[in-house]
Amino acid sequence: MPDPEFLLLGDALWLEFVNTVARPGGGRDALPDPAAYHRWTKSVRLEPPADAAAFQDALRLRTKLLHLARALDSGRNPPPAAIEAINTRLVTLEGRRQLVRIGGTWRLRFAPSRSPATLEAVALSGAETLANPLTMVRHCANPDCGLFFADDSPNQGRRWCSRSRCGQRGRIERRRITRPAPLLSEG
Repeated sequence: MPDPEFLLLGDALWLEFVNTVARPGGGRDALPDPAAYHRWTKSVRLEPPADAAAFQDALRLRTKLLHLARALDSGRNPPPAAIEAINTRLVTLEGRRQLVRIGGTWRLRFAPSRSPATLEAVALSGAETLANPLTMVRHCANPDCGLFFADDSPNQGRRWCSRSRCGQRGRIERRRITRPAPLLSEG
């Protein structure tokens, strides 16, 4: 069961990381200190950082990835600083390329020689999202929410961060707005 301290949507790792930023409407930053960052890494099943200095690096990367998520949501090009931050992390990954069969076709994949460190895994997740033309980054349609998610649905029409969190409220609100007004009887 995921840690209730952190709201995890089961989405792309980099968006889970971005979603730790304070939310509109008075939400708090989920990573206010190195201890919270340590707990977050464990909640997403990554190796916690060995030193507290990694926390400041994480916050700098998170800010750049937040700008990336906002740009992608609004249809703008990715900010060069975000791409540079991702590439800076990816260059530290050592490994080899392997030929693998996926869904009946051969693909060339990178196989790391070790498990990626936390920020490498976050950067790799961001790179995978950017490299996939079928995935759109969206901002939840609930104005009180503010979470980002990856929309890889067939028609790319997803509007809510999750059905249970915001989608249910949205359906109720739409039903309330579209319901015909009761007829008043003249008596």
